[in-house]
Amino acid sequence: MALQAVMTPQERVDVARWAEAENRRLAQEFSDRNAQPSQTLGKDDFLRILLTQLSHQDPTAPMQDTEFIAQMAQFSALEQMTNMASDFARMARMLQSSEAASALGQSVEITLENGTTHQGIVEAVTRSEAPQVLVDGRLFNWDQVVKIINTRESDEV
Repeated sequence: MALQAVMTPQERVDVARWAEAENRRLAQEFSDRNAQPSQTLGKDDFLRILLTQLSHQDPTAPMQDTEFIAQMAQFSALEQMTNMASDFARMARMLQSSEAASALGQSVEITLENGTTHQGIVEAVTRSEAPQVLVDGRLFNWDQVVKIINTRESDEV
């Protein structure tokens, strides 16, 4: 029994139709989301490429075990980097929230949208992804605070 390693003309037509239909679907998906194509590959893209490669490989020359292991190691590294980036972003948000909370009772200088500054005492702080401080009855984003002025009296022994 011999394996045929060359595609028949009908198989070529079928693959061309499938590729054309898939390209139309992807183009429609991008236009539906009104999204710009990304210049970076994520882990979903990597898995899609790997699955496509495995499903369309030549049966007479399948991917070597070492190649497959190397690609899985790359995917694992990509996933770990993605998780680390997510953890770092969460840690940065926690630090920002903590920093905002430490400003309670302090005098702060805030840059307003029109470029002017406003100074007042922090009365309250919201704890969220984007912390806000309550100064003179108004909420301001923590990113707008440009200066914290220590108004707390130091304890003398």
